[in-house]
Amino acid sequence: MRVPFAISRGSRTEARVLVATVEDEGIIGRGECVPYARYGESVESVAAQIHGLKTPLDRHSLQNALPPGAARNAVDCALWDLDAKRSGKRVWELAGLPEPRPVLTAYTISLGSPDEMGSAAAENSWRPLLKVKLGSKGDLPKLEAVRDNAPESRIIVDANEGWNSEEFHSIFPQFADLRVEMVEQPLPAGQDEPLGSFNADFELCADESCHDRESLAALKGKYSMVNIKLDKTGGLTEAIALKKQAEADGYKVMVGCMVGTSLAMAPAVLVAQGAAIADLDGPLLLKEDRIGGLCYEGACVHPANREFWG
Repeated sequence: MRVPFAISRGSRTEARVLVATVEDEGIIGRGECVPYARYGESVESVAAQIHGLKTPLDRHSLQNALPPGAARNAVDCALWDLDAKRSGKRVWELAGLPEPRPVLTAYTISLGSPDEMGSAAAENSWRPLLKVKLGSKGDLPKLEAVRDNAPESRIIVDANEGWNSEEFHSIFPQFADLRVEMVEQPLPAGQDEPLGSFNADFELCADESCHDRESLAALKGKYSMVNIKLDKTGGLTEAIALKKQAEADGYKVMVGCMVGTSLAMAPAVLVAQGAAIADLDGPLLLKEDRIGGLCYEGACVHPANREFWG
C-alpha cells in the first residue's frame, strides 16, 4: 500500500492478490482476484479452488463449477481475456456491451483520526467524489474534518458494517448538513432489517449484503443501491447479469473493488459504464501498479488497452 489502509475491520499495509492464467494453444488469458477474509477466503484457499477445477473449461461451465467469490472471478476474467485474444474481438464486443469510455471514480479516504482524514481530504479536495471510510468510535468529527477540507467534493460514506442500529440512528441526521449523498453498508449483513424503517435523504447501498443475483430479493425495502464487485459476484459474467437484474428491479448501481491492481479493475470498468457510482481506485492506493495498467487521468479511469486485458 502507498500508505496504511484502514477500514472498520482493521488496517493493512499490503494487498495480497492472486492471478489466474488460462492457456490454449499458446494464447494466455489472465484474471486477478483479491481473496477476502471477511468471506472466509485466503490466497491459499482460493488457489486450492482453482487447482481443483476440471478441464477443459469455459465461461459457461465455470458458473456451476465454482461458487460466487474470488476464485471464480479470477478464472472467469481469465477466460474472457482468452476468448477475446482468440477471437480478435474486445471483451465488450463479445459481451454485447457498448464501447467503454473513461469513468469518474471515487477516491477513498482511509479511516483514521480527524486530523489524518482531514489532511487526506485536503490533499484530494480537487477530486469530484470522495469515499469516506467510517464505522468506528467518534465518526462525526472525522466526517466533519473531511467536509471542512474538501468543501466542493461530493461525499459518500462506507461503514463496512461498522455500526449497530442505535449508532446509525444517532449519526445519520447529521449527514444532510454535511451533504452526504450515499451510505454504504451501515449495518452488518444479516442484521440490516432495521434499515427498512429509516427515512433517509441519501442512498443506502448494499455491499456485504449483495453478492450475486440471488442476494437481491433480501434487499427489498432496505436499500436503494447495490455495490457490484467482481470478487463477490464471482466474475464478469455474473456481474453483468447482476447489473441488468438490479436495474430492472429498480436499484441504482455502484461498481466497486477490493484493493487490487489494474488487472482486477479492467473488467470492472466495463460494468461501471453508466453506473451511478464507480469506485475503482484500487491501483491509486498501491505503491506501484502493473506495467501497462489502466490510465488514471484526473479523476477518471480509462478502459484497458487490448494488450493489457480484454
